[in-house]
Amino acid sequence: MAPLLSARALSIAFGGAPLLEDAALYLERGERVGLVGRNGAGKSTLLRILAGDVVPDGGEVVRADGARVAMLEQEVPRSLQGTVGALLSEGLPPDDPGLHRVHRVASLLEIDPDEDVGTLSGGQTRRALLGRALVTEPDVLLLDEPTNHLDIDGITWLEDRVARFPGCVLFVTHDRAFLRRLATRIVELDRGRLLSWDCDYDTWLRRQDERLADEERARAEADRVLAREEAWIRQGIQARRTRNEGRVRNLERLREERARRRDRPGEVRMRIETGGRTSARVVVARKASFAWGGRPVLRDVDATIVRGDKVGIIGPNGAGKTTLLRLLLGDLEPDTGTVEMGSSLEVAYFDQHRAELDEDRSVAENVAFGSDHVTQGGERRHVLSYLQDFLFSADRARQPVSALSGGERNRLLLARLFVRPANVLVLDEPTNDLDTETLELLEALVVEFPGTVLVVSHDRAFLDNVCTGTLVFEGEGRVREYVGGYTDWRRVVERREAETAAAAGRGRTDDAGGSRRAAGRRSAGDDGPEVSSRQEDRPRRLSYHEKRELEALPGRIEAMEAELGGLHERLSDPGFYQEDPDIIRETTARLAEVETEIEDAFARWEALSQRS
Repeated sequence: MAPLLSARALSIAFGGAPLLEDAALYLERGERVGLVGRNGAGKSTLLRILAGDVVPDGGEVVRADGARVAMLEQEVPRSLQGTVGALLSEGLPPDDPGLHRVHRVASLLEIDPDEDVGTLSGGQTRRALLGRALVTEPDVLLLDEPTNHLDIDGITWLEDRVARFPGCVLFVTHDRAFLRRLATRIVELDRGRLLSWDCDYDTWLRRQDERLADEERARAEADRVLAREEAWIRQGIQARRTRNEGRVRNLERLREERARRRDRPGEVRMRIETGGRTSARVVVARKASFAWGGRPVLRDVDATIVRGDKVGIIGPNGAGKTTLLRLLLGDLEPDTGTVEMGSSLEVAYFDQHRAELDEDRSVAENVAFGSDHVTQGGERRHVLSYLQDFLFSADRARQPVSALSGGERNRLLLARLFVRPANVLVLDEPTNDLDTETLELLEALVVEFPGTVLVVSHDRAFLDNVCTGTLVFEGEGRVREYVGGYTDWRRVVERREAETAAAAGRGRTDDAGGSRRAAGRRSAGDDGPEVSSRQEDRPRRLSYHEKRELEALPGRIEAMEAELGGLHERLSDPGFYQEDPDIIRETTARLAEVETEIEDAFARWEALSQRS
């Protein structure tokens, strides 16, 4: 099968070392390819070359006949205006009105085509921009950091849509959970080369470590041979008169190879400046409520955070996560209830909006505040030396913040954060735009930090790896405490939902026999309650009606899935959108109902199966 898109001998440079050097890539239908590499390696540039937005210095990109390519870029354009429908229509050719496609994509993405783009949240805007790419019905979909600005519900929604995409997807993301679920192949961009790994993300991690170890051994051996030959060539006059000319030519070849070698970028070196010891209890909130302009944001929040806790805050965009942080830190006073803070708190705050950065001042000035030196761990260091730990060269450190990429800005925020003594770290979306190596180092630092950490993040892997507990928004301003990270919280929620579904099923099937059971308990005398309690402790076997329900569920699910397929087929028919608007609304609403009914049926089948 010919590839949908292939790139041959690509090369491009922007003044420094080439971002791409004789790079090759092929993409086939049905693949979901994760593109990985360090910050600044050139991943976004490669995507833009494949999309046709950037012309490479050398090489070519070849598309299969009729293959369409669409791209979702990393940054949200600031100039967006008009309706969602008009934005989606921008993806269509000038001679194709494509109204039915716009409405179908809007329905698929659960956005209103008549809504003004200016009123959308960050996550809704990302959906609309994805719709602009999808409306072209592309064969190859290029996604550059698609999870940026999305909350966890939005990310899992996007995962489901990408998993169903029938063409080929090439995506760049810092979200490791997203990579783990979706990638069928990994392509690594390393020092200008593209390396293809026909495996999943975790297998690639192991193989990459092995490759780098082999490369390090080979380079050490090459350096040893070069040093030996250099020593030989520098021997005395007599040796030079009788030297082997073939050996001289070999030495020249070794020198050229060493000169052409591109070493991997340095590793970020970070350490947190730890402050003094806090009181045992850092924050205690009791029935704390808060409202903005009369709109309740937080209701009756109860939380106890003790020294050493690593607490993740989880919730949808706009739920009030930053408000909760400010309330817990004493920046806001609760309208009702209390928030008591411990003693000797030294708080360092990582701001997701990067508001602390002065765009016009240099990188160095933003860290050292006009001084040439910073102090960390009692050691006085020149600011340029300190910034090298965060991969800023001397030249880059003298440039204004406005010239930095997203990943560089986040590294600069970490550099500012870690130069201050702190015993409470507050990290508001710290993982955006960080490469895997920096993320893993940050995780290790947070885990080893002896103080207390509050972290707002939609990065499920980060939450799992660092959190000892979570505070989760559960609607209408309610916040509940859970032990563990994201996966621990989801496990509790899923078990609770299954138990609720099972209880609802028991209620329906047991109503008819309720009076008989009550009479039986009354006739049991004083021993009745004790016997009943022991019976409740044992898993209750399926009743006759539940057994029949379990047997019938697969057929019901199959019928509902057939109906769902028919609805999808009807919605994909261009003529459908010429029908009565009420019919269109009813059909779209029925689609959502059937999807919910299928999910409920699967949950019921699982609950009954566990007891059969």
